[in-house]
Amino acid sequence: MSILTKNRFTITSALPYANGPLHIGHLAGAYIPGDIFSRFLRLNNKDVVFVCGSDEHGAAITIKAKKEGVTPQEIIDTYNKQIKDSFEEFGIEFDIYHRTSEKIHHELSQEFFLNLYEKGEFVEKFSEQYYDEEFHQFLADRYIVGTCPHCHNEGAYGDQCEKCGTSLNPTDLIHPKSTLSGKTPILKETKHWYLPLDKYQPWLEEWLIEGKKNVLKSNVFGQCQSWLKSGLQPRSMTRDLDWGVDVPLEEAKGKKLYVWLDAPIGYISATKQWAIDNNKNWETYWKKQANPEDDSTLIHFIGKDNIVFHCIIFPAILHAHGAYILPENVPANEFLNLEGDKLSTSRNHAVWLHEYLEEFPGKQDELRYVLTSILPETSDSEFTWKDFQARVNNELVAILGNFVNRVMVLSHKYFGGKVAVGSPLTVQDETALTDLANYPQEISSSLSQYRFREALTHFMNAARLGNKYLADEEPWKVYKEDPERVKTVLYVAGQIVANLAVLAQPFLPKTASKLFGMLHVARQAWDVAGSRDILPAGHTLGEAELLFEKITDEQVDVQLQKLAAAKATNAAHAVKAEPAKSNISYDEFLKMDIRVGTIMEAEKVAKTKKLLKLKIDTGIDQRTVVSGIAEYFAPEDIVGKQVSILVNLEPREIKGITSQGMILMAEDADGRLDFVRPATDIKPGCTVR
Repeated sequence: MSILTKNRFTITSALPYANGPLHIGHLAGAYIPGDIFSRFLRLNNKDVVFVCGSDEHGAAITIKAKKEGVTPQEIIDTYNKQIKDSFEEFGIEFDIYHRTSEKIHHELSQEFFLNLYEKGEFVEKFSEQYYDEEFHQFLADRYIVGTCPHCHNEGAYGDQCEKCGTSLNPTDLIHPKSTLSGKTPILKETKHWYLPLDKYQPWLEEWLIEGKKNVLKSNVFGQCQSWLKSGLQPRSMTRDLDWGVDVPLEEAKGKKLYVWLDAPIGYISATKQWAIDNNKNWETYWKKQANPEDDSTLIHFIGKDNIVFHCIIFPAILHAHGAYILPENVPANEFLNLEGDKLSTSRNHAVWLHEYLEEFPGKQDELRYVLTSILPETSDSEFTWKDFQARVNNELVAILGNFVNRVMVLSHKYFGGKVAVGSPLTVQDETALTDLANYPQEISSSLSQYRFREALTHFMNAARLGNKYLADEEPWKVYKEDPERVKTVLYVAGQIVANLAVLAQPFLPKTASKLFGMLHVARQAWDVAGSRDILPAGHTLGEAELLFEKITDEQVDVQLQKLAAAKATNAAHAVKAEPAKSNISYDEFLKMDIRVGTIMEAEKVAKTKKLLKLKIDTGIDQRTVVSGIAEYFAPEDIVGKQVSILVNLEPREIKGITSQGMILMAEDADGRLDFVRPATDIKPGCTVR
């Protein structure tokens, strides 16, 4: 069933944290796809609300404030404005960009909590949680970092490892430390209210695994399946924090709602505020209607690091509440990399949106086009400045821009900008117009399945069709002998230009507006696309303008130099080693049995990007070790290499493989790994002391 059979849509894009600016990874993950999709629906006369807003609670905000020596309010005010302004200038067309610090949001979040509390949905329990004795403060998830138990990333947070994407609890971390004092926290008892996700697991399995198997993208479905297979556990919905939405219970004074309870409710509170401002009924976009066919279709656009929250936790909350609709789809994208490395805000390895807008004024659609053409829809993709230059120059300028410019210039040169039909249509004319009529449906089909890259390719193929038609007919050569034929050629070519204006609207909105202006035609709805008479005979065109300009080598060099400078700065700062961990006794050290081993076999673990399965000769035995080093080493390159291996680490199962030990690795300032190994070959089994 086509998505276009539905009438009302509630579209959300992930709420960006108001603790830093936007970069191109954010755009490619959640915002460009959501914007394209909502524009497409509106062009098809659907009832759409597209909402977003700043996520202004959670530990990330307070950590940023502490680092900068300002209040959390100052942080959120600064970045909310910057983010909102960047979205508006770039052309992301939200119906409302809201804030979770607004009163209406606090009240709605508390209402949700009380609804579940009064139904007895929460499990109240005392538990031991990490506490920083120096700062006299319980440590919420992002106040704790440590080693991920899955991929051994030493910078994992207490709620998630951003390297492997695994959802965590703070007590899962190996060698945890407080981000406030840098010291090892203690465990201290506190009371919290937990959402029993294990209770909802059977329902989630039926709704997700059985109901969404052929709906969700493969990367999203795979993550959901993996979490459910591992077994869900209760998750605390409250935190010991001094910033956020107050827990609305007398016995919970001083506690705040978990940010992943309040943040998704931000979609609803934003819709509610929009409805108040526009005299609408917000409940028709979020609540179940008497006739299920009247329910709005809810779609979340997010990045892959938010899948668990939008596919498991938030749906469980909505289900427990009972009055709200559930998401129809969560078309999450994977990660976008930059110039051969991961985007990193901490290392300033990013293309910041506000800087791009300053340095490339008027070139919003150029970035939209390139990012759409490389969207990480089912796997990670990469942005490079050379590729950006090539796509703009060789596609936007040379294909789309060139075709439009030639049609406009020739129409003015030969016929004063008047659209006219001369001689009858030829077979070639009919073929071009018939082929043109196929593109709207092809684009619609791709967009309805969230295949944005494919849809953009269809759009550019329509421009290629126009270029080829004009090159084949050569009106500049025919004019002297047969001006009536040239009238017809430019009539057909003009219809192709007009169709491109219609089809460009979801992808390149500023370009589409410019095209409609040049054509002297009002904006057109999607059902006009494919028509052969958008420009009627006798219509007068506006003046020709260049749609795009080439990106120069100098512009690219400036951007590459910026990235190189950031890398050099990071390298200079990286010479300072991390502080030493807490002291251990000599007896504790002696418990570690580290041996020299030789890698005998290595292979990638199926359906993973980071894991290698190694067979290692330890001198004691030959054992299997699963190691998260596949990003840095090809299996065939490490067979025969010697490593240091902790042989008495308790075995654990990783992706169905029993791993018996851990190899020791050194990590440089850029996060790259290398083996800790002897300088010369040593017999396997020798002890590392």
